[in-house]
Amino acid sequence: MTTAPHFTVADSAEDPDADIWFAEPAGFTAVPLDALLPPPGSPAADDLRTVLEPLLRAAPDELARQRFIARLAQGQQLLGALREEGTVHCSIGLHRDDVGEGAVCDGRPLLSFFTVSWRATAVAPRAVTAARAVSGLDTQARIEYVELPCGPVAFSETVLVPRGTGGLPRTPLIQLRAHLPHPDCKQLAVFALSTAAVDRRDQYREILRQIATLTTFDNPLRQASPEEP
Repeated sequence: MTTAPHFTVADSAEDPDADIWFAEPAGFTAVPLDALLPPPGSPAADDLRTVLEPLLRAAPDELARQRFIARLAQGQQLLGALREEGTVHCSIGLHRDDVGEGAVCDGRPLLSFFTVSWRATAVAPRAVTAARAVSGLDTQARIEYVELPCGPVAFSETVLVPRGTGGLPRTPLIQLRAHLPHPDCKQLAVFALSTAAVDRRDQYREILRQIATLTTFDNPLRQASPEEP
């Protein structure tokens, strides 16, 4: 028996200004960019303060409150930097490792970070734009060109190793990207999926491909207009 796929439609899917529609698999939780980065003095800023007040009051002491405020400010700074780079969506993925058997499959939690960003491009055929998007990558990067329902897509895959400054561990990070040229030939959507679970790159590669395959630049919720009599 085949079970039909189940989709939950987010409010953003009905945004009249939306330019792209995509579906994330289970395990991803969207980060509310607009709610966490409200304009100063706006009603949204008041709403954020209202939500945070109970959390601050529940803190055991002033030191805990200040730590929470500092962490929140750091998170807002990071999200603000992403938005300045054209990021319009981000989500955190949490999955349990169920690949392999025995010691290989330890059920550990696997974290990932998914973003959708826009890049302005020179006017060119979409296939050319997709190729240009990955032309400057390192020679060791894994690159693939495919035709999907949304059009030509270039996939890239690189492994990054932090420099270890500031006491941060030098944990390798794999970043997978899908470059999807918009039909207007003037902009490029970039899907980025990053995780420290480098040994599960095959699984994350499949996740990103699934997201890109279900992506469309035409509103899938738009009802067909009635036929002319």
